[in-house]
Amino acid sequence: MSDAGKMRLRIESAGLLVIDVQDRLAAAMQPEGLDWICKNIGILMDAMAVLKVPVIITEQYPKGLGPTVPEVSKHVMKGQAPISKVEFSCCESADVTKAIESSGRTQWIVTGMESHVCVYQTARDLIAKGMSAFVVYDGIISRTGTNYEVGVRLMERAGAYITSTETMLFDLLHKAGTPEFRELQPLVK
Repeated sequence: MSDAGKMRLRIESAGLLVIDVQDRLAAAMQPEGLDWICKNIGILMDAMAVLKVPVIITEQYPKGLGPTVPEVSKHVMKGQAPISKVEFSCCESADVTKAIESSGRTQWIVTGMESHVCVYQTARDLIAKGMSAFVVYDGIISRTGTNYEVGVRLMERAGAYITSTETMLFDLLHKAGTPEFRELQPLVK
């Protein structure tokens, strides 16, 4: 399959990974950037619920960094719980790896904190495992702009596809006029 073919998201192959959007970590972020990513992660989570695409949420050492922020946790599907980890890369956590593998999904839409640490290491390791990583540029953040950009560049160099919330949403929908399109259209207005 060509690179262009690999870039096409398919509902049956896609999953959403929400990495470590937690209270104490969020407090260190620029407020406007945090609001921006929480809004976009919420849009993606709501879209995944409609499209029946699995979502995995992680929390880095929740005892120290707290729970997932309310702006994101309010979008969690019933019965879904964040997976705790201490590893920076989600792919180094046995519990997260089990969830990824048991989903059967090979295209991962990656969001969360921080772009140059946990998000970068996870995207890099997903690619190393033969999966695709679609990193949502407007769904990731770091404490500084420099670290944000370093993370984005490293992920792109590792083979991640850098994308946006709307690009992901419309790529998964593939066409207008469907019941799913009509239900999700208000999310991007």
